[in-house]
Amino acid sequence: MITGFLTDFLHELWKLTVEMSPYLLFGFLFAGILRVFFPRKLLLKYMGQPNLKSVFHAAMLGVPMPLCSCGVLPTGLSLRHNGASKGATNAFLISTPQTGVDSILVTYSMLGLPFAIVRPIAALVTGLAGGALTNWLTREKTEPQAKNNAQDDTPPRTISYMLRYAFVEFLQDISKWLVIGLMIAALISVVLPDDFFSAFIPNDFIGMFVILLAAIPIYFCATASVPVAAVLLMKGLSPGAALVLLMAGPAVNSASFTVLFKSFGRKETWIYILTIASGALIFGNLINMLPHEWFSIMQDGPHHHHHHGLIPEWVGTASAIVLTLLVINAFVRRYFKKHSKMATTMHTSDNHNVTTISVGGMECNHCKNSVETNLSKLDNIQQVVANLQDQTVQLTGENIDLDQVKQTLDTLGYRFEGQK
Repeated sequence: MITGFLTDFLHELWKLTVEMSPYLLFGFLFAGILRVFFPRKLLLKYMGQPNLKSVFHAAMLGVPMPLCSCGVLPTGLSLRHNGASKGATNAFLISTPQTGVDSILVTYSMLGLPFAIVRPIAALVTGLAGGALTNWLTREKTEPQAKNNAQDDTPPRTISYMLRYAFVEFLQDISKWLVIGLMIAALISVVLPDDFFSAFIPNDFIGMFVILLAAIPIYFCATASVPVAAVLLMKGLSPGAALVLLMAGPAVNSASFTVLFKSFGRKETWIYILTIASGALIFGNLINMLPHEWFSIMQDGPHHHHHHGLIPEWVGTASAIVLTLLVINAFVRRYFKKHSKMATTMHTSDNHNVTTISVGGMECNHCKNSVETNLSKLDNIQQVVANLQDQTVQLTGENIDLDQVKQTLDTLGYRFEGQK
């Protein structure tokens, strides 16, 4: 019995991977292009004024950005501290994690064109609503001034860096959540009966509300939420409830609440949370009013829906093999090479003063790059090496002002947790 269950689980896991991989790899490549040729400093040009135009620019620019919620928090807060208005910042924080070029392509692959169209529209509209409400309720009358000299890192404009970011750094950031999402989807597909939701959930609105309550505290990245939503649709979940998962899962999680309350403001954070929650329920209700056939998936599995055949089977298989190897490389780099890099750096820094501090909230390579770039600009700091696994930062230099270090980390949305 256990052997049969494991065989079915692995079969579903592989099928889901084959279905997602071609679109996912293309999405990663586009993420690299965005990172290199559209650096985040340019966003400030369009986000500085407390008006609807800045909110629109922020929401529009946030929709294709391939940033997860842990990556978008320091980005949005850094933009805020360097001149972006409160409304534009909230619009960016709301619209960005809900979707991205990679997740849009995977949504099209697994859920079909209607979901792929509705998802970015919902992200844009909720971003606009949240930004407009923030401008109205917080009454920011003057253009905010930069609080310090912290700036996001400017990437080198080279093809090699573009590919490294797309298939190494960015993949490291989402690989854990991508694997977890695929495994949850495969497990649900094997364990739950096909009529589970239709049999146990009395109506569509209750289904949406249950999914919302489950999605808000738990982190799902925008891409990893797609296979879970696809399988839940197969088990009788309504299209509206699936959209609630796709919107609320990536955009809100309990870990981000404390950072936002501390660094962005209590009122702005409540606008952020309530906009996403109410927007998810509103858009879920709207698509439930449309013919369910538009959002349906054929009953033999999400990997056999009406887009199957758009890409040759051998391309999907080859892409799945490439993606698997890239994910393995991402895990090795993230969880097995960090200590050796830190040890090498400490060894080469024996002749200098080295201070190691604990920093909370660093979750991805964007966090690492942001911390290293900003702290390296402070006086007397010669070298900075951040370690995601240990949540530590090694500072090389003499007479380092730890109060200045703490202030810089606070403005970026990270927690200074003392010297080790």
